[in-house]
Amino acid sequence: MRTIRYFAALLLILTAVLHALPFFKVPQDSHALPMLAFGIVYFTIGILLIMNMKIASALGIIFPLIGIGAVFFVIGLPHVSTMLAILFAIGLLVVLCCAALFYQKTK
Repeated sequence: MRTIRYFAALLLILTAVLHALPFFKVPQDSHALPMLAFGIVYFTIGILLIMNMKIASALGIIFPLIGIGAVFFVIGLPHVSTMLAILFAIGLLVVLCCAALFYQKTK
């Protein structure tokens, strides 16, 4: 399970960097500030996973699901770029890894 935890943490930190890029590239974009906020949250959750905090696996499920929901309901599927598709795929991997960690701890 340690490998899954570190893999999820690495993906979250990578996603945090990818979420911060639009803010520095095009700061006047209306979605740039919320993406930066999610990037900070993802970075924090990644660090919590590395530190093996109990709440990190639950947060690793909740926040990526919120981001995935934002792609569908806020941004909309016709406006999905390659970057958002990559973030979507990474978010799904993180949710699966954190769900495995969460359900392993509850047994």
